[in-house]
Amino acid sequence: MAGNSSRRGATSKGKGKAAGSGGRIRKSLEGRGPTPRAEDRVYHKAYKAKKAAQKHQSTQPRKPARGQVGADWVVGRNPVFEAMTAGLPVKQAYVAEGAERDDRLRDILKFAAENSVPLLQVTRAELDRVTGGLVHQGVALQLPAYEYADVEDVLADALDADGIVVALDGITDPRNLGAIIRSAAAFGAKGIVIPSRRSASMTAAAWKTSAGAAARLPIAMATNLNRALEQASKMGFTIVGLAGEGEVPVAGAPGIDGPLVIVVGSEDEGLARLVREHCDALISIPIASAVESLNASVAAAIALYEVAQQRANVPSE
Repeated sequence: MAGNSSRRGATSKGKGKAAGSGGRIRKSLEGRGPTPRAEDRVYHKAYKAKKAAQKHQSTQPRKPARGQVGADWVVGRNPVFEAMTAGLPVKQAYVAEGAERDDRLRDILKFAAENSVPLLQVTRAELDRVTGGLVHQGVALQLPAYEYADVEDVLADALDADGIVVALDGITDPRNLGAIIRSAAAFGAKGIVIPSRRSASMTAAAWKTSAGAAARLPIAMATNLNRALEQASKMGFTIVGLAGEGEVPVAGAPGIDGPLVIVVGSEDEGLARLVREHCDALISIPIASAVESLNASVAAAIALYEVAQQRANVPSE
């Protein structure tokens, strides 16, 4: 029909597009995306509130994982007071607002005031947050990160004095580490070398057990203990390893009157195979047959004492 023919012709020439505006509207909306949230619009008050909260959060102490206190935290009234009196370095001390005063808390506050320990009062909720929900009894200490010495510097200083360096192979208990540091300082060692992997580090427990010796004795962390022992050997150190099956008693250790590295093995497995290969001798402490072995820190203390005695008996030239 003529009418139908006319309508088809009009459509083919594009006149039919003016009947609707959907095509133009769709094009005008392309690429705009969803409306930004209020807190993402710089002119909105929600944005300013978000930035203020972020700034406040950045000034708060770092939160360790829940259920754990990191290496740089001490919590609880007795542990905090003991840490303070043991000479642990303190970055910041925290006390909860409204904490119940007892004799121990008064001791803490008095010690902080007399020794210029920075003390910050925070809400109990905030102290809960930063200590991972542990029982802090209203007080906590944050310790600064320990600054390890350079391995080469420790070896060089000991070499100049014909001194002793104690190297630890896999000591994983921080209390053993602290006890060895204390013994090393007591018997004149010049430094400690620990590996960066599979080893205890300078945590609050190690600091406390060292009874302040960690502040006086340089402690170096080696990326690779075997390379550190190779370096020591090239520098002129004699390297001896403590081992229960060692055939040489501590008193007869070679090089005992010169620069010496005493290697102490892990609590469970002793010296690793490669560490043994880097030793000039394996030395032992005679003990009763009924006892299988000694604690690592006890063995280190006995060996250091015996070496110190032998050195004292060496006639001077």
